[in-house]
Amino acid sequence: MLALIIRRLLQSLAVMLAVALLAFIMFRFAGDPVNQMVGVETTEAERQAVRERLGLDQPTIVQFTRYIGRVATLDFGVSYQFRQPVTKLLAERVPATLELSFVAAVLSLVSGVLLGVYCALNPRGRISSLLQSVSLVGVSLPTFLIGILLIYIFSVTLGWLPAFGRSGLVQITQNWSTGLLTVQGWKSLILPAVTLGLFQMTLIMRLVRSEMLEVLRTDFVKFATARGLPKRRIYFRHALKNTLVPVITVVGLQIGSIIAFSIITETVFQWPGMGLLFLQAVQNVDIPIMSTYLLLIAFLFVMINLIVDLVYHAIDPRLKEVGKS
Repeated sequence: MLALIIRRLLQSLAVMLAVALLAFIMFRFAGDPVNQMVGVETTEAERQAVRERLGLDQPTIVQFTRYIGRVATLDFGVSYQFRQPVTKLLAERVPATLELSFVAAVLSLVSGVLLGVYCALNPRGRISSLLQSVSLVGVSLPTFLIGILLIYIFSVTLGWLPAFGRSGLVQITQNWSTGLLTVQGWKSLILPAVTLGLFQMTLIMRLVRSEMLEVLRTDFVKFATARGLPKRRIYFRHALKNTLVPVITVVGLQIGSIIAFSIITETVFQWPGMGLLFLQAVQNVDIPIMSTYLLLIAFLFVMINLIVDLVYHAIDPRLKEVGKS
């Protein structure tokens, strides 16, 4: 197991270096950030002074070397737009994004697995057919349209839930606040969490259903049934465990996708998270924020892949044997 972790960490380091190079090169063509920082009447000499202060007048290789050196010390630079350290700006937005992503991930995972198991155990039932039809809608509709429809139904028409914003916050630490401890906080969280997690929930449900149907047709399930084992034990201890092996990869990547692609949801609901900050950075060519966000998302996916590999080896005995050999 230790050798696996070391090997994966070295691979992760190579991936992060490649992402850093990609982010650095790609955002060089996003536009001139100096134009966003100075006024129309600024002289060329003043523009050149700003470039020199930011180090944009240096050769690309020199800029990249300095960039990697700063990133290695967790110094992500200063935002061109807000004139504040990027680390501070992200630290203020991380609680909102993590809170939204956590609730959406738990909702999609628990609901998706339970509904998938139900549909697999009752493949010809009316409720299963209805769930399958609804899941097609969840997979097909874009996230922004789902959010707009939920706002129209539950905020505009019924008036049950707020249409935008994050409210009911309780300050836990200096840089961490949460709305999970208040009723108003949960009300403002429900619509964006459902919007963000609906696609993942329907995907997990359909995947669990198809995988469990395959497992239920295998010989060991038939043998366990012939031995007279309780159906609950067969379904949830044996069949479900074997179903989750191929599902883990998809679930892990989907959890990462929830955070990475929360930009649309945060924009629709004006949720003050990292995604909304990234979108504002794109509009203002704020390269430090854009590159840091990309690195953060890449690091998230790398860590999720590492955890998925470790969970694989923990629940699948065949991988343990391969590792020993």
